[in-house]
Amino acid sequence: MKIALLGYGKMGKTIEQIAIKRGHDIVLKIDKGDSNYDITKADVAIDFSIPTVAFNNISNCINNDVPVISGTTGWLDNYDKAVALCKEKNGGFIYASNYSLGVNIFFELNKTLAKMMNTLKQYSVSMEEIHHTQKLDAPSGTAISLANDIISNNENFKDWKLDEKGESIIPIVAKRIEDVPGTHTINYESEVDTITIEHVAHNRQGFALGAVIAAEWIVGKNGVFTMNDVLNIG
Repeated sequence: MKIALLGYGKMGKTIEQIAIKRGHDIVLKIDKGDSNYDITKADVAIDFSIPTVAFNNISNCINNDVPVISGTTGWLDNYDKAVALCKEKNGGFIYASNYSLGVNIFFELNKTLAKMMNTLKQYSVSMEEIHHTQKLDAPSGTAISLANDIISNNENFKDWKLDEKGESIIPIVAKRIEDVPGTHTINYESEVDTITIEHVAHNRQGFALGAVIAAEWIVGKNGVFTMNDVLNIG
């Protein structure tokens, strides 16, 4: 499989290593300042770029009939446009805030726990996410996904806020610490006890592997998909 890497930072380099080990060829490595390239060289593109160029990268792929996997966060104001374009062009597109296989299991665990806690109004919810100091957005896309999944599955919570508490609000604390790949913690707390679920990434390998697996899966398919489709869960 011929892969284009759109974004060649730490994640892009890790994806490259894993893809090569799995027998794939990297035919394009596009950094954030590059715009003059032929995406049609690739069978599939993996976008881990920056928010300001992600939508253009995705659109370029879809317009050229190249399925694209995106893990860039911070660009989702244009997500609906990307979905509409994909449907119009009959392309292939996956966006995930996190491609780690373990995190996607954690997403489902989070939804299940939120449903179970729906009638227990005595519990408040809080979240904490920790990432490396190079991460540009806060809270993380993964934290936002987790919070939105709680809101969708538990009628006691209506919104999330960064560093802000309130009735029906899920407060999210975002910390940036050197060399932390990603930790996400969700606490349900009452006067008598606390229930905690947590995912701790040990390195970037899990995120990169999931992205490559998603790229392998989408080749030859048309539509807008999620990691639940890739992993057949949820």
